[in-house]
Order: sequence, then structure tokens, then C-alpha cells
Amino acid sequence: MEFTAIDFETANQARHSACAVALVRVKNGQVVDRFSTLIKPPPGEFIFTYIHGISHHTVREAKTFEQVWPQIQKFCNAAPFLAAHNASFDRGVLMSCCGYYGIESAPYTFACTVKLSRSVWPHLPRHTLDTVCRYLKISLNHHQAESDAEACAKILLHAIKSGLPVDQLGIAVPKGRPPASSKLRDSSRNSKVPAIIERPTRRRPAAKKT
Repeated sequence: MEFTAIDFETANQARHSACAVALVRVKNGQVVDRFSTLIKPPPGEFIFTYIHGISHHTVREAKTFEQVWPQIQKFCNAAPFLAAHNASFDRGVLMSCCGYYGIESAPYTFACTVKLSRSVWPHLPRHTLDTVCRYLKISLNHHQAESDAEACAKILLHAIKSGLPVDQLGIAVPKGRPPASSKLRDSSRNSKVPAIIERPTRRRPAAKKT
């Protein structure tokens, strides 16, 4: 199993206002590499400082998304799919930041661990990142990008260890991008497990992360 978990924090409701990102690469069930950095967002208010503690002062010397894109792209391209908790949010931030800076990026496939956790642990009262981590005894410093990304990776690995077959994860690769492993195929039509894939859609207003 190989994938890259990703987590963004944003300054405000605008999805191009990324102020932090973390990527954790997993190979053969182990974390093999990681990258995290603060990001200086485009001009705008910092509304979510109360959530993640990041402010204008925190990012005053940080690089812009455009400047850190080469490192982000390296991690995104290193695995057959990305994983995120509430993938529609992180996918939307990635797409919006690329769009804001005129960056052309590949149509990355996302696995959503919110959807996955609802399927594997339906008895939980909620499936927010902190709730799932508490249940699985995963250490979490919530809304710190690197901690959130690593927690997302561990949730996906726990789901597989719990007995969910790899070929029932619903992993699908966008047209024109061959899979890195023959074990990863689109089985959502035949699987009893709901697909956990998030595909690019029209941009929507930003929603608060879970």
C-alpha cells in the first residue's frame, strides 16, 4: 500500500487561503517521508486563527503556495493516490491554490478517510478526525497540519489492518494516469464498501473542516 496523506489549514473561508500544508508519504505500511510548511496566503483576513493558531504574524516570513508548490507536487506525484480526512476540503484547497497562481496540476485521486471511517466504524457517534483518532488511540495535535496528515495516514492503515481488503478501498485512478500498482483498481461497482474516492468537481464555497 502506497499513498500520500495531505492536510491543509486555511486563513479564512477562501479555499485559496492555505496557510499551512503537510504531506506524509506511506509505503509498505510505513511512513517513509514527510513535508510540512507554513504558507503565506494571498491578502485577506485570518479568521481561523482560533482553530489552528496561525496568524499574519506567524506567516510573515513564509513562502507563498507558488513557491512551495515544487515540494508539494513531488509528494503528490510520488504515490498513486492522496488521502485526506474530509477530502473534498483538501482537494478544493489544492485546486483553488493552483488556480489562483495559474499552476497546472494533475487530476489527483483522493481517498476520503471520513467516508472510510463511516464504513469501517459505523458505531462511532461522529467521524471527525479527533473522534476517530481517540477511538483508534492515535496521537493527535488537532489542526496542526503535520499531525492531522499523519493521523489520516494511520486511519487508512488501521482500516486495512482491521480486515478491509485493499481491493475494496474503492481506489480509482483518473483517466490517463496508470496505476502504480496492480493491486489498486476501481472495485467500487462490485464492492460492498462505499467508494471513498473524491473526484474533482465544480468549486464550492469553503466549508469548515471536521
